[in-house]
Amino acid sequence: MKVVRSLIAGVAAAWALWPSCLMAEDFPTRLVRIVVPQSPGGATDTFARTIGQKLSEHWKQPVVIENRAGAGGVIGTESVAKAPADGYTLLVTYEGSQAINPSLYENLPFDSIKDFTPIGTIATTPFLLIVGQKVQAKTFQEFLALARTDPGKMNYGSAGNGSVNHLLGEMLQVEAGIRITHVPYKGAPQAISDVIGGHLDSAFASAPSVIASVQQGLVRALAISSGKRAAISPDTPTIAEGGVKDFDVSPWWGIFGPAGLPPSVVSKINADLAEILKAPDVLEVLAKQGGTPLISSPEQFRNLLAKDIAKWAKTVKAAGVKAN
Repeated sequence: MKVVRSLIAGVAAAWALWPSCLMAEDFPTRLVRIVVPQSPGGATDTFARTIGQKLSEHWKQPVVIENRAGAGGVIGTESVAKAPADGYTLLVTYEGSQAINPSLYENLPFDSIKDFTPIGTIATTPFLLIVGQKVQAKTFQEFLALARTDPGKMNYGSAGNGSVNHLLGEMLQVEAGIRITHVPYKGAPQAISDVIGGHLDSAFASAPSVIASVQQGLVRALAISSGKRAAISPDTPTIAEGGVKDFDVSPWWGIFGPAGLPPSVVSKINADLAEILKAPDVLEVLAKQGGTPLISSPEQFRNLLAKDIAKWAKTVKAAGVKAN
């Protein structure tokens, strides 16, 4: 009798695992939709389209990109949180949206951790601290000295309140013990343009968005936000090298699914993503965006997200910024 019970229990356990294994083996059997909560043309869109094309080739199924911009990424992100947890609706987003918004929005219609399944990271991209040619500072140390000489006189622009560009400036002020005046714009290109034109002292800008202006001598790159120097601007020292200890910010991009995604499907997409991120043509696309590939397990990605939500919460609180 005990033997029979053991056999029945074993069959039941195998039967319980069977649908998940079958799903992983067959997935996907139809079109997969990747939602990008930002407008076309930016790094998030570029990464999503590159990864999506490769996944389509690998899976032999269509993978379409759907741009659903608005409310700082909230609209598109919410749509994925509410989608069926079957792997056919995915989210490609970046740190600014998934890790900053929980502190920035008081009534966020989703939980960035509980309502999503982290699948894997794609890349990281550092930001450059740039100044106009009229600014006297030729080095990062000289920039800090000017800021300390006359607190609040120097200014920096951003893509808007609560943007990564803005909060990097706030973080620098806290960590370096300086005070510079924030000037919000309706997008980073306008801020960069005013730095070039001499109407604005400085700005934090993603490396790919401003590297051409640096190379043309229109602006000077004084420091880079990452913990290590980056290939896109190898002669630019890090902020940590400039004396602000442990400063290391390189926003990431990654893929999520709705909460409750079957572990077998998560593992399959994660493994396929890791393989794609080693392809030479993909590495070339990432490099043009100033990106460094970042391969991670789902658990590593979840831990990274939780750590960065806590990190940005401190900065948002210090800045006193709210989006609604």
